[in-house]
Amino acid sequence: MPALRILVLTSLAIAERFAQSLNEPADTLPHQRLSDREFDVLRRIAAGQTLTEIAVELSVSSKTVSTYKTRILEKMQMPHEAALVRYALRHKLLGEDDEI
Repeated sequence: MPALRILVLTSLAIAERFAQSLNEPADTLPHQRLSDREFDVLRRIAAGQTLTEIAVELSVSSKTVSTYKTRILEKMQMPHEAALVRYALRHKLLGEDDEI
């Protein structure tokens, strides 16, 4: 019975994400779905900062930054951090002052 519950919850989560995506314009780029804070964290990750370094600079806990990273990966439908870095570089999301 637990496997069925997990399947139902997973199906509901997928359905919810699909429903939310219907409200977004078709030409919306993945990074445009992020909040300002999530976008800031994405840029910092792409610039090579660790989660701990980001947490210190933003005056939040490392766990909070980890949660941001998880949300970013989900919203952008990226499998891992390296994909985020490649995406950021490809779309020129880093400024000249950002270290790589």
